[in-house]
Amino acid sequence: MRRNPFGVDICCRKGSRSPLQELYNPIQLELSNTAVLHQMRRDQVTDTCRANSATSRKRRVLTPNDLKHLVVDEDHELIYCYVPKVACTNWKRLMMVLTGRGKYSDPMEIPANEAHVSANLKTLNQYSIPEINHRLKSYMKFLFVREPFERLVSAYRNKFTQKYNISFHKRYGTKIIKRQRKNATQEALRKGDDVKFEEFVAYLIDPHTQREEPFNEHWQTVYSLCHPCHIHYDLVGKYETLEEDSNYVLQLAGVGSYLKFPTYAKSTRTTDEMTTEFFQNISSEHQTQLYEVYKLDFLMFNYSVPSYLKLE
Repeated sequence: MRRNPFGVDICCRKGSRSPLQELYNPIQLELSNTAVLHQMRRDQVTDTCRANSATSRKRRVLTPNDLKHLVVDEDHELIYCYVPKVACTNWKRLMMVLTGRGKYSDPMEIPANEAHVSANLKTLNQYSIPEINHRLKSYMKFLFVREPFERLVSAYRNKFTQKYNISFHKRYGTKIIKRQRKNATQEALRKGDDVKFEEFVAYLIDPHTQREEPFNEHWQTVYSLCHPCHIHYDLVGKYETLEEDSNYVLQLAGVGSYLKFPTYAKSTRTTDEMTTEFFQNISSEHQTQLYEVYKLDFLMFNYSVPSYLKLE
């Protein structure tokens, strides 16, 4: 077995307490403020699901395709549902360190594009039904969420304002411009590289869009990506408290003494102020319709209605 530079074996935790035991039956009996906070977050999700199931008749069974965002770490008994635009690159890097059996030791040495190669991580949909059920029952399941509209603006900025994202411009930009822009030039229709935020919003709220195909994962709701009403998440981490929540997960997994969440201040990161600016040009009618699309994410993860919204 390879050892990491800290001299600690990354694999394996057999024989020690599992993350679920550490979370729900801590050795110290008094609950820490962190444990109380995460209990409140779990309760919020449960309450929202209960309220939603009362108003919705749609009760469906999950398919293997629904589980493709759930990354499995056998050695530390963890399941992580990744949500794009919520530090998922760094969390995938961490999962590669945890599952790599000593192959990787420093998450930041793993190139970002390598973290997104699907073959580098095992997802829950690759298991048999009994294996899936066993892992859902006995592994600690966690996800990270972000204020929904800040995440949306982050996705727009990354996918539609960066010149290098040609595949997104061709795949989605051309479609959005064709559908939303009157008198679009031939060049705009061909390139799809100058989508305005207002056009992106109009595309998202257009009923035809959802009927045509599911949203791309970068702007799909967390509710639809991770299925928190079907899968009981033990920990809900937040982008706003990313470092603390991430290191709490690593601590529960028994690796917190030598593995920390990578921290660096990203100067290009989408902020609340930036999000406010992007919504200035969105009509109150479109704001209201967009809020309805992401409403469950707002409620479930306890994000208040943004002050800049002019809802009808």
